[in-house]
Amino acid sequence: MPPRSRRDRPAKPALTRESIVGTAVMLMGAEGLNRVTMRRLAQELDTGAASLYVYVRNTAELHAAILDDLLGGLDLSPVKAAGDWRTRLETILRSYTALLLEHPGLAQSALVARPSGPNYLDLCEALLALLHQGGVPVGQAAWGLDLLLQLGTATAAEHAIEAPDEDWRALDSAVRDISPATHPHLAAIGADLLSGPPQARLSWGLQAVIDGTLHTLREH
Repeated sequence: MPPRSRRDRPAKPALTRESIVGTAVMLMGAEGLNRVTMRRLAQELDTGAASLYVYVRNTAELHAAILDDLLGGLDLSPVKAAGDWRTRLETILRSYTALLLEHPGLAQSALVARPSGPNYLDLCEALLALLHQGGVPVGQAAWGLDLLLQLGTATAAEHAIEAPDEDWRALDSAVRDISPATHPHLAAIGADLLSGPPQARLSWGLQAVIDGTLHTLREH
């Protein structure tokens, strides 16, 4: 057979940021976030890695774009629902944390490089709207928003790499057997440091930050 001319091949779809991010989301679902590299993405899109950098500066920005795409599935309806504003605010934040728990690698990326796409901005707008409903002053709401998202992100990132059971047993043993003579405060609370289901601890943490945001005056 004679060699086939390139002119006879079907034209490849033009690259766009949307197509790159969509392919990255598909790859993450099929192969995991660790496999979503510029080289692997270029291979899937049948192009060179250098072509991708026209649309995405680096892997961190790519991960942020993937997260923003996933944030489009968050339910922000509690903003306009009835009921206590604290409860509705916690509901959205728990949904955000649950999303990151499904993709803990993205949570680690979000700790250092937050998304800035439309879905992330919609999330921020929803949280600020609820803080406003609760009468939180603007300056406190701005800083409180940062802390609330940090708590959700860090909670998910902490579970990105599960500690071996023996590490937890060693920590539990160390806390339970600690000497009151050398560490009286630790000995007094003992195993309560590690008590409670994760969801209960997250809920308590969110409420602590929400209440602190409302009542802690910000110094300008």
